[in-house]
Amino acid sequence: MSEHPDLRGDTDAEGTGAADQVRAADRPTAPVRKADSGQAAAQRETSADLRTARGSASAGRGLDRATAPAAAADRRERETRQQAGVDGVSAGGSTGRTAGTDGGRARAQRTRRVLGEAVPPVRRLWPAVLLGIGSAGSSVALLAASAWLITRAAEQPPILFLSMAVVGVRAFALSRATFRYLERLTGHDAAFRQLGAIRTGIYERMLPSAPDGLGMLRRGDLLSRFVGDVDDLQFVTLRAVQPAVSAVLVLIAAVAGLMWLAPGSAFAVLGCLIVGIAVAVLAERAASARGIRLIAPLRGELQAAIVEHASSLDTLVAFDAAAASRARIDALGARLARATRTQAAAVGASAAVMAALGGLAALASIGGGLPRFADGSIDGPAFAVLCLVPLAIAEVAAALPVAVGAWRTARVSAERIATAVPETPPAGVPQPVAVSPGGGEGARGAYAAVPSGGRDGVAIELRGVRAHWPAVAGQPEPAGLTHPVDLDLAPGERVLLRGPSGSGKTTLSHALVRFLEYEGSYRLGGVEARELDPADVRHTVGLVEQRPWLFDEDLRQNLLFARDTAKDDDLFAVLERVGLADWVRERGGLGAQVGERGTLVSGGQAQRIALARAMLADFPVIVLDEPTANVDAETADRLLADLLAAAGDRAVLLVMHTEQVPAGIDRVVDLPAAATDAPTR
Repeated sequence: MSEHPDLRGDTDAEGTGAADQVRAADRPTAPVRKADSGQAAAQRETSADLRTARGSASAGRGLDRATAPAAAADRRERETRQQAGVDGVSAGGSTGRTAGTDGGRARAQRTRRVLGEAVPPVRRLWPAVLLGIGSAGSSVALLAASAWLITRAAEQPPILFLSMAVVGVRAFALSRATFRYLERLTGHDAAFRQLGAIRTGIYERMLPSAPDGLGMLRRGDLLSRFVGDVDDLQFVTLRAVQPAVSAVLVLIAAVAGLMWLAPGSAFAVLGCLIVGIAVAVLAERAASARGIRLIAPLRGELQAAIVEHASSLDTLVAFDAAAASRARIDALGARLARATRTQAAAVGASAAVMAALGGLAALASIGGGLPRFADGSIDGPAFAVLCLVPLAIAEVAAALPVAVGAWRTARVSAERIATAVPETPPAGVPQPVAVSPGGGEGARGAYAAVPSGGRDGVAIELRGVRAHWPAVAGQPEPAGLTHPVDLDLAPGERVLLRGPSGSGKTTLSHALVRFLEYEGSYRLGGVEARELDPADVRHTVGLVEQRPWLFDEDLRQNLLFARDTAKDDDLFAVLERVGLADWVRERGGLGAQVGERGTLVSGGQAQRIALARAMLADFPVIVLDEPTANVDAETADRLLADLLAAAGDRAVLLVMHTEQVPAGIDRVVDLPAAATDAPTR
């Protein structure tokens, strides 16, 4: 690495817009910015899929185009099976697990924790349980009262003897529907509150790793876990815990009532219940054991494939690979449909078993109560109750096999949620400071204070700095910045950092804003950056990335998230400085849409918008990462001059691979080529 001192020109500044993405870490909009962290990962995996799905399309001959999608599908299937925990069979017929014992225990603990979080607290759960008991109990009581009333009425007693039963039938009919409605209302309210807490927990676990620690995640699959799998956890309460508790308590009371009338009938019904529920559970388990573990992973795989297809459609069309990508989506959809039908058939078989159980339990109850009826211990109306109540009991008991199946489904989703994001940030990402359990010193209190002094007092000193990107499972470890870097950036100074592609320029840029951990010494205003809160570092050093992230909103919203208190006059002031004010007025003002990911603006305009955001954020230090990569040579020179001029008195680190030194640069620092064949950035 070499420096070229004293290349002072006539301009002095630069700006950062993606660095506002950095600064957003502490704001409500930070989640959106952190989502950009997965962009590079999605681009890497999408390009890999394109290379596979494209097959020989680029060569124009050789392999059949269907070969590559088939290979990609096979690879995806293996990954899906590994995610689902399905054992793979080796050539010798033996089975093996993908995770070790320790990893399996840790995953099981996280899964149990997620399942526990899905269960509402007792104060919210018990109202739904009690209302469920009222609804199920009313069903049993309604059939019992109806059976007694019809039989007793056939004996034509005085109407006064039937009035209580008539009132009971009406009351139980109304209370069954009322209790059911209230039970659904309170149960769903409690379950949905837990889903919100679980989603918040996922996001909180994601933040310490974002953006560069999430490279192993696929955006579509993460979305599926965040939405579909979390939604499945509502069934922990609605179909498993609450119905099971209510059903068990009602069944105990119903069997106890039969025991009072005819012990033989009670024992016969109880035996039928135990056998029938066991058969239904085992039948459902045997029929859906494979499908139930594949549905959630396949749903995530399909979501990921759709997102990748939609986000890279232009490239797929350009390389004639869109049909292969759609074929992969269709194949995943067909596999998901088969797994879903398998599970539905298993649930239907379980329901059929429980329906048959009602008839068998009624016959068993008749057989058990017939001796008491014959010897006159019970009368005709009571015997009618023994004949019909088992039907209602079987209906209540049908909730138990459903509860077992819902629990197994929710457990698969909970496992995927538990592994959706790393429990702790991966190596290569700054680790959060532990908070003291006593509450005396908070997380921020464990960090040093950021040096004050504004733009005149913040300088950057790098000595022997190296950095690397977090490794992605199954991929070679990225080389990152392998050569130690020594660099000084004084307040107001402009330094050009250049080097060939893969030398680690972007890696260093991300280390400067503490997206990545570093080795060596990186001092900001005389304080080691490791001693500073990464969020505070990003309030000082802003990064304008090569592809600035623009939200699918109007221009005003794309600027306000850098400083939400800015007025329209403030926005036009920074737009004037970056040379966009006239263009904005021609577009109809700040309400002009920029399109998804900035599709309605050019590459140069996107860079200027990003710089405007950085100026609104008022970063003392701005890092521009390849600001002219998306524009032509003539426009690049003009854009670069405008960017440096607009930066004012801020310190600017310009990261480029250009051979020419732009005007206004004070010094040049050269990075040598990477000394490894590992992937670099």
